[in-house]
Amino acid sequence: MASSSTSSNPPSTAEAESLKAATFQRLHPRIYLERFLEEKVRPDGRSSVDDEGSTSWRNVELNVGSISTANGSSLVRIGNTTVVCGIKAELCEPELDNPDEGFIVPNIDLPALCSPKFKPGPPAEEAQVLSERLYAVLIGNGMVPLSSLSIYPGKSAWALYVDATVINYDGNVFDAALLAMVCALRNVSLPHAEFDLELNRTICTRLGSDSSKPAHKLVIEELPMAFSFGVFSGSHLLPDPTAFEEPLLDTTISVVLDSHARILSVFQLGNGVERFGMEDHVTDNRQAYTLDQCITFAKRRHTILMQKVHNL
Repeated sequence: MASSSTSSNPPSTAEAESLKAATFQRLHPRIYLERFLEEKVRPDGRSSVDDEGSTSWRNVELNVGSISTANGSSLVRIGNTTVVCGIKAELCEPELDNPDEGFIVPNIDLPALCSPKFKPGPPAEEAQVLSERLYAVLIGNGMVPLSSLSIYPGKSAWALYVDATVINYDGNVFDAALLAMVCALRNVSLPHAEFDLELNRTICTRLGSDSSKPAHKLVIEELPMAFSFGVFSGSHLLPDPTAFEEPLLDTTISVVLDSHARILSVFQLGNGVERFGMEDHVTDNRQAYTLDQCITFAKRRHTILMQKVHNL
């Protein structure tokens, strides 16, 4: 009886080329990116920065209210980067120095499951830095007046724990996390709460149980949004960098704008950058020139994101 044998089919030409490209990308990532940018395209198919900048950004998807156990929630996708945010409201006693204010406590988690770059254990340093930056934007710019979280001065206030978790990490987490937190805060519903002086305690009405004491939304005074850019090889400005691009960048610049596209703050991580491109326009303030480019592109992108947020 003849024995049957099986042989694996050789890879097709397309598969072989794809494997060859993936290997080259892994071994020589910088040269790989340079060759794409020479053709004015990025590895994920986006164009390099053009006059409008619209094709240089990844698609953004927003969803709110999907976590029923939270007082407010959102899910944000920027390309393959996915962040979910849940907000839990708790009663607390205000600080002695600020008796008529509540608290907003933002935090971001980068679990090992979201990317191979993170390991199980204590929070990564990147998570701590991101949490500090998010706190500076949300609290420092007064998105939600802390006085609006007061229930009874010196006795009772709301503390909002704004917890963002990165489900999938593919770069530009700061922009995604801030957008997720902003959308979740807009989605918050707080139960009616009163402080009873005789009982010396706060009495809350369960959400939906008394139509005469409806839940209320937060007072939102600003909608801060971040727009991040990477500078590669001193000659390429890359909006919305991916996880592949981020380790190769000279520096990262994040422009934070308010609801009216006015500048709230600018963060820069990494070495200082110099002016690049348009060599016929000589300027002594080279770094300022690069920041001007980032601000211009950020304001163009701001209009699109604001529309998405208002449509939620």
